[in-house]
Amino acid sequence: MESSRRLTVLDAPSNLGLKPCPTGEPGVKHLARALRAHGLIEQLQAEDAGMVVPSTYEGAMDPILKVRNAEKIRDYSRQLANQVERLLERGQFPIVLGGDCSILVGIALALRKRGRHGLFFVDGHTDLLTPAESETGGVAGMDLAIVTGTGPKLLTDIDGQEPYLQSSDVAVFGYRWPAADDTSSATPWPPMMAFPLDLIRQQGVGEAARSAVTYLETAFEGQFWVHCDVDVLAPEWMPAVDSPDPGGMSPHELAITLSTAFASAHCIGLDITIYDPTLDPGEDGADLVVDLLVKSLQSGAV
Repeated sequence: MESSRRLTVLDAPSNLGLKPCPTGEPGVKHLARALRAHGLIEQLQAEDAGMVVPSTYEGAMDPILKVRNAEKIRDYSRQLANQVERLLERGQFPIVLGGDCSILVGIALALRKRGRHGLFFVDGHTDLLTPAESETGGVAGMDLAIVTGTGPKLLTDIDGQEPYLQSSDVAVFGYRWPAADDTSSATPWPPMMAFPLDLIRQQGVGEAARSAVTYLETAFEGQFWVHCDVDVLAPEWMPAVDSPDPGGMSPHELAITLSTAFASAHCIGLDITIYDPTLDPGEDGADLVVDLLVKSLQSGAV
């Protein structure tokens, strides 16, 4: 791959942000292993930064916070933040392999410690739930709320850094829940930028992605990170997720979205989450994700 970026793969195989699945422990912790086994590092010609090892999963709910694994997620976020910050300081472009979306807390903490940053949040859901609104108590459905300062202080204010990201520095892109006309608190409200999937398609995916990236490039003098939850894809393409809701992007639409983001010199890193190989016996989803990342990073090489 021809790119001036020093692509570096870091595993963050945490499933601490999810409720228990019918078979017990959620299998998203195997995402990183699967993508590596399907040639991600070799195809990207990336460096290997190893793994930040999470604590043992527990399904119990904190009776006070109404959040699962809150203290473990706080501690893991500190560890992950330290490693991501170290990679950024070295001028590397981290590709963080989840895990579930709770890994965004540690990543956002790392960004906050380095100054003001933006977030290109590509997800089938807005992840703006609070513990009071969540039916699962899983931080994977609250991560965007937490990193922008809404939620239990134990997670929103790690090391006195609240908020890790300003709401005005976030573009939420490609979501289909909640619906664009929903007025719930899970709907992105100004100054957060909102690009629901229906409106993206009306505008054109490429044009909408360029609008979001241009906003993140010009809203402030800084850089931005890309978060990609693969449940942004339609279930016919990516069924191996914890919430395979109807609708969603095609791989082509997601490739356009990601390559547009990666084409910006302001883009400094990426995390990929929620693919569960235990729900995909042939691991076809791993091939799909590897292909998407390789082609998108090649198309957006700077």
